[in-house]
Amino acid sequence: MTAPSARLDSLPFTRKHLRLLTGSGIGWALDAMDVGLISFIIAALGAQWGLSDGEKGWITSVGFIGMAVGASLGGLLADRLGRRQVFALTLLVYGLATGASALVGGVAALLVLRFLVGLGLGSELPVASTYVSEFAPTRMRGRLVVILEAFWAVGWTASALIGYFVVPLEDGWRWAFALGAIPAAYALVVRWALPESPRYLESRGRIVEADAIVRQFEASAGRSVPRVASPDVAAEIVHAPPAPRGLAAVAALWAPTLRTRTAALWLVWFCVNFSYYGAFIWIPSILFAQGFDLVRSFGFTLIITLAQLPGYAVAAWLIEVWGRRATLATFLVGSAVAAILFGSSTEVWQIIASGMALSFFNLGAWGALYAVTPELYPTALRATGAGWSAAVGRIASIVAPLFVPWAMGVGGAPLLFTVFSIFFAIAALGAVPLAERKGAALEERLPVG
Repeated sequence: MTAPSARLDSLPFTRKHLRLLTGSGIGWALDAMDVGLISFIIAALGAQWGLSDGEKGWITSVGFIGMAVGASLGGLLADRLGRRQVFALTLLVYGLATGASALVGGVAALLVLRFLVGLGLGSELPVASTYVSEFAPTRMRGRLVVILEAFWAVGWTASALIGYFVVPLEDGWRWAFALGAIPAAYALVVRWALPESPRYLESRGRIVEADAIVRQFEASAGRSVPRVASPDVAAEIVHAPPAPRGLAAVAALWAPTLRTRTAALWLVWFCVNFSYYGAFIWIPSILFAQGFDLVRSFGFTLIITLAQLPGYAVAAWLIEVWGRRATLATFLVGSAVAAILFGSSTEVWQIIASGMALSFFNLGAWGALYAVTPELYPTALRATGAGWSAAVGRIASIVAPLFVPWAMGVGGAPLLFTVFSIFFAIAALGAVPLAERKGAALEERLPVG
């Protein structure tokens, strides 16, 4: 009897795949909407509450502190409890905390709730990419994960629309936070409508359950295979070693066979997070500081945001043509060039054109990064590896919003975006040692300790 995971690899794309991708993608879009909204909300709160740049920086950074904690814990939990369970729980946590943020009356309460929001978001993102990659057929795995990441652009565009039409209204930021509570309701859909990952089940010895789920996908593809009759038969299919847990799982990421890819991934994640969140969270405030009124700066940001979608589309195509490493490095180099151009722009058309280029290349790079990360680890460590890569990146996203006000005061936008360009270039170099997994089976048999 062929293992369920091997049967998944050979399937065509089916309606079941589409449903799973859409269901996961909606959760991803809701994540992006929440992260994007804070960039508009801090600009509005800065004017309404008279916040200092330091206070605005901490409102942003405390969420990323939560995301760093969440990413490190979420991956560990997903490798122990399952992908679907953790995915749903994290949606619930950050949805409720975002909705509660609409009721705050001061900075202290908002900081506490933003930490909780970050805790949920940080846990969810690496788990979702791991989840989709474990269902995807080999020949299109990278492309499907990039398409999942493309839902980020949908959510970020929604946040830009809310920022443009809702946030400028009287107490509009409260309504924006209230809309961010939608993930709490969507968590119920995730919990009951989406299946658990068969690869996770197989790695835990639950072969009969994994077989039942894979058979549903095979039926959707018009295929039929003999049913696994009993646990005794299932035991002949896979003999997975016990999965490491807790700190042992984190230590296993640095085993001799994994340490080079772990080091390279952590470097890329750190640099990309620093430049992305430093730039995009602050773009509305930077434009406002440069003399554009709030509505106009929000409008520019909306136009810039729209360029994310074609960036994802091109990355999704190239990742199965050029491969993961070449696509990631190319889009990072493009991000570095676009950052320099944006920082030196003075005319409106230059700001919009270079900002759109930055969106195009940076979000395409994000798609490639989320595609390659879970592929580099065996199933027993996949969510842990993705989660800890994201957690290291979140350290940079904590620092970046605090760095921006200082850099703006010292050298303005040219200095700030030169630094971002350097970080993108370092990330491009960090992509070079990553193993190329285009067309390779996800179940690479690597030692995990």
